[in-house]
Amino acid sequence: MNDEQRIPPSKVADDRASLTSFLDHQRATLAMKCRGLTGEQLKQKAVPTSGLTLLGLVRHAASVERSWFRFALNAEDLESLWPGEVDGTFADFHVEDADVEEAFAVWHEECAHARAVARSFASVDGTVDCGGVTISLRYVLTHMIEEYARHNGHADLLREAIDGAVGE
Repeated sequence: MNDEQRIPPSKVADDRASLTSFLDHQRATLAMKCRGLTGEQLKQKAVPTSGLTLLGLVRHAASVERSWFRFALNAEDLESLWPGEVDGTFADFHVEDADVEEAFAVWHEECAHARAVARSFASVDGTVDCGGVTISLRYVLTHMIEEYARHNGHADLLREAIDGAVGE
């Protein structure tokens, strides 16, 4: 599993650098929360009231990266990474038979592609039409920061339940 460097965002960067560095920081936080765990631990449903797993969060992050950057911003014709629903939830979260190395490789590939798509915009205010809705790169970057921040909160709780590791 590749782990991204966790570099704190600049406190004086312009909009593009600020948004992209906050997003990369959130991506690296998810990688950090998974670091050092076995495949079984990554698949562990560690909170009794939830079916969430760290590996499920990684697979979901890959799907969300793909959806917003490839489909919405870049108009790529795509199939789902992990198609279907199981018991009313996205297949991303069903990891019993998932390949851990593949999930991390796909996630890292989608993050790299997302960075390339973001760089292709002249400005964070650049827009595209996505199914009759105008969206900007700024919106997608902001949404992705929110998406990761929410799920990194889940990852904090999962990791603590698995092996007691806490902290940012």
